Amino acid sequence: MNKPNATLLTVLVASLILPVAVAQTPSTEPAYRDPTLPVEQRVDDLISRMTLEEKISQLENSAQAIPRLGVPAYDWWNEGLHGVARAGNATVFPQAIGLAATFDEPFMHRVGGVIATEFRAKYYATLHPDGSSDWYRGLTIWSPNINIFRDPRWGRGQETYGEDPYLTSRMGIAFITGLQGDDPRYLETLATSKHFAVHSGPESTRHTVDVRPSPHDLEDTYLPAFRATVTQAKVGSVMCAYNSVNGEPACANQDLLEKFLRHDWNFQGYVVSDCGAATDISESHHFAKTVQEGFADAFKAGMDIICGDSATHGREDREAILKAVQEGLLSETDLDRVLRRLFAARFRLGMFDPPSLVPYSKISPTDFDTPEHRQLALQAARESIVLLKNKENLLPLKHPPQSIAVIGPNADNLDALVGNYNGTPSHPVTVLEGLRQRFPQARIAFAQGTGLTGPVTVPLPSSALFTDDSRTQHGLKADYFPNVNLQAAPALSRNDSDVNFDWTTSGASPALKYNFSVRWTGLFVPPENGDYVLAFTGDDGYRVWLDANLLFEDWSTHSPTTFSKTVHLEKDYPYHIRIEYFQGVGTAEARLLWSPPGDPVLAALDAARNSDLVVLALGLSPTIEGEEMKIEVTGFAGGDRTKLVLPGPQEQLLHRVMVLGKPTVLVLLNGSAIAVNWAVQNVPAILEAWYPGGQGGAAVAEAIAGDFSPAGRLPVTFYKSVDQLPPFDDYSMANRTYRYFSGEPLFPFGYGLSYTTFAYSKPQVSHHKVKADGSITISAQIKNTGSADSDEVVQLYLAHPGVSGAPLRSLAGFQRIHLARGKKQKISFTLTGRDLSIVDQSGQRRIVPGLVEVWIGGGQPVTPPNLPKSSGVSAKFTMTSGLTLPD
Repeated sequence: MNKPNATLLTVLVASLILPVAVAQTPSTEPAYRDPTLPVEQRVDDLISRMTLEEKISQLENSAQAIPRLGVPAYDWWNEGLHGVARAGNATVFPQAIGLAATFDEPFMHRVGGVIATEFRAKYYATLHPDGSSDWYRGLTIWSPNINIFRDPRWGRGQETYGEDPYLTSRMGIAFITGLQGDDPRYLETLATSKHFAVHSGPESTRHTVDVRPSPHDLEDTYLPAFRATVTQAKVGSVMCAYNSVNGEPACANQDLLEKFLRHDWNFQGYVVSDCGAATDISESHHFAKTVQEGFADAFKAGMDIICGDSATHGREDREAILKAVQEGLLSETDLDRVLRRLFAARFRLGMFDPPSLVPYSKISPTDFDTPEHRQLALQAARESIVLLKNKENLLPLKHPPQSIAVIGPNADNLDALVGNYNGTPSHPVTVLEGLRQRFPQARIAFAQGTGLTGPVTVPLPSSALFTDDSRTQHGLKADYFPNVNLQAAPALSRNDSDVNFDWTTSGASPALKYNFSVRWTGLFVPPENGDYVLAFTGDDGYRVWLDANLLFEDWSTHSPTTFSKTVHLEKDYPYHIRIEYFQGVGTAEARLLWSPPGDPVLAALDAARNSDLVVLALGLSPTIEGEEMKIEVTGFAGGDRTKLVLPGPQEQLLHRVMVLGKPTVLVLLNGSAIAVNWAVQNVPAILEAWYPGGQGGAAVAEAIAGDFSPAGRLPVTFYKSVDQLPPFDDYSMANRTYRYFSGEPLFPFGYGLSYTTFAYSKPQVSHHKVKADGSITISAQIKNTGSADSDEVVQLYLAHPGVSGAPLRSLAGFQRIHLARGKKQKISFTLTGRDLSIVDQSGQRRIVPGLVEVWIGGGQPVTPPNLPKSSGVSAKFTMTSGLTLPD
C-alpha cells in the first residue's frame, strides 16, 4: 500500500473537513465540536440544537445537510459485499459464496481490511469542502449478507456464506472485524449484518410474505449468525428485512428488534431498513393503515433509518415522518433516541474530528485497486476454487499443452467474474485471458458455442447500423436528455457507433451521471437473410422498436435485465430502429445485441477437435440469478431458479463436445449449486470457481497448470435434483442443507478434492466425560501423504445421536492449514458452551446429557458412494449433565 507524506495528507484532508474539525477547539465552541469529550455527550449536545425538521431530515438514508450546525449531507447507503461496489474502479474479490468456500477465517479478516481501506480512500478522494462525500463513497457499509442459503433456488444466495450457521458466523465475524478495524476509538468503516431475519427467497414474494419459522428453526438456523456478529464482532448496524416474521414486518418486529437484538444481545448500533421495507409495512404487509403509521411502528420497534424506494424516497418520507409526529404517533423523544444511535456512528467514524486524531486519515486517496490489493484478490480466487472431480489425475497437467480450445459463455465474460453488488476491476482476467497468460506458447482457440441460456449474442456492430436514410455514416443518432423521461431539449447530441455502453457510475458525460435518458435512432441493415436474435440489456429502463414493432420494454428502475426475440430479416433491407433508455441512480448499462444466422456450436466443435485440451467454462451469471430480476428464461423466475441443472443450451454444448473424446476440464462459474449429474459421469475434471473476482481467470489457469493445489470446500450442498427438496416457499429446515437432508447429494457440504492426499490419525479428547459448564479439547494429527504441497481444510463435526432437535451432524470448527508433502501437524479444537449445545423443539438452546460423536477430517464423515471418501478420524465423549443456555 502506498503511504503518502502524513503531514501533507493531514493538511489536505483538514482543508476539506468542516469548520468544526480544528486541531484546538476554543472554549466557546459547543460541546459537540470538542473531540476530547465522550461521544455520548457530544451527540446529546448536537441533537439538543436541532429543530424538529432538522431531526427528521436525518432519518432517511440520504441525510440532508444542516449548514448552521456544520452537519454535512451524508448517504448511509454504500455496498461492499466483496469489494467497494458501484463507485468505479475497485478491487473485486470473489463473490461472497466463493469467499466462504475458502474456509479461511484469518484470510477473510484481511479481505475485510483491504475493502475498508479502499472505502476510506474513495471517501477521502471525494470529500467536498462542506464535509460531504459522494453516494457510494461513504463509510457505512451495507454488508455482509449473513442470511442462510437454505435453498439453492434462491438467486440472491450467492451473496451469502452458504447454508451452515457456524461457517456463516465465523466468516461474518472475520469480515466485519476486518471492515471495522481495530482502533479502540474510531471505526475504519461501519459494517451491517443483513437481512434480519429469516430472509432467503423467493424473491417474488419477499415484500409480502409472512414467514412463520418453528421456534426450533429460528434459534437453530436463522438467528445464530446475527447473534454472533452482534455479540462477538460488535457489528455497527443491522438491516431489517422485507418479509414479516410471525405476523410482524421485520422492520417493525418487536421480537427481532427489541427482544433479540437490543435486550438479549445488547446491540448498541443502529438499524437500517432494506430499501422500501419501511413502506412495505403499510403498503405490502398492510400491518399499518397509513405510511406514517407504518413508519411510527418501525421507529418505535427499533428501526433507525429509512432506506426509501423510488415511490416514497426523499421528501415524501420526511413528510410521512412529520405527519406521524403531528398525529401523535411519534414523539420528539422517539426521534432523539434514534438520532443518538445515528450520530454516535458518525462520530465514531471520525467525521467530526480533526484528521490528526483519526488514524485512518493516513490512508491515501489513491489506495484502491492497487497491485497489492489485486494480488490479494488473486489469492482469494485461488483459495476459493473447489476441485470436484479429477479422474485419473488429469489435473494438474503433466505437460504444457500445445493447443487449447476454450469454449463456453463464461470463458470471456466479465459478469461471470464479478457477480453482483460489485465494483469495476481495472485489470480483469477472464478464464480465456488467464489461460493465454499462463500458457503463452500454446495455440489457443476461443469459441463461445452458446449463450448462457440461448444463442450467442454479441454487440450489434456499427457496420450494420446507419444514422439516417442516406446510409452515409455508420452508427446511430443519439440524443441525451438531462432527465429520465426524454423531455425538453437534449443536453448532448452525437452519433454513437453502436449501443454497447457500460457506464457504471461515470455516466454518459460529467453532466449526465444520473437521472438522464437517451433516444437512439437510425437504420439497421442485415447483412444476410435469415432468423436473427435481437436482444437488449439495460440498467435501468428501455424500449426498443424495429420499424413500428415494439420488440422489448422494461421501463422501470432495476438491475440489468436482458430481453431477446427471434425475428426473420431480409438482407440489405433498411429497418428503422429506435431505442429509448433512462438511467436513474447507481450503475448504468445499455447494450444492443444480436445473434446472426448460423450455428455457433460448429465453431466450438472445430476448436475442440483441433486442440490437445478443452476447457469448458459454463455455469450461471448474475444476469440470470440475482435480486428480484425481470427475465424471460426457462429455469429462472424473477432472479430465482426453478431448476438446478445447467441451462439447456449449455448442457447440449457439453454433450456435443464430450463426444469428441478430448481431455476436458469443466470450469463452473456460478453463484449457487448446479446439478451437473451428466458431467460427473462423463467429464474427467471439474473445477468449481464461483464468481471468482477480478483476477479469477488467472487463478483458474494456475489451478489447471498445477501452480497450486486447490483446497476450497463447498459451503453449500449440491443436490442431484430440485425433486430432492421441499417446496421453495416452505421455510422449514426439514430435509434442507446437510444438517437435515436425508437423501444422497451430488456433492456434500464441505466437499473438495486436492492434488495430494492427507491422512488423519491419533484422535484425542481431553475428557471422556464433560460437565455441562465445562469444556473439551479435541485434536488429531494430519499428514500430507501425497506428492504435492497443499492447503487442507480440517473440519470438525459433532453429532448427538438420539437427541430430539439435534441435526444429523453439524460443523463445530474448521482450520485451513498448509502442509508441505511429507509434513504433519497436530490440530486442536476447544469447545465449550454453545459449541456443545442443541436446540430443542421449543426453541430453547440446551446442553443435554448423553453421547457426542466427533469427526475430524477433510470433509463430512458420510460421503456418497460414487465420490472419494474424506479422510478423517472419529472419537466420542459423554456430556454428564444438562444446562439451559440464555438467549
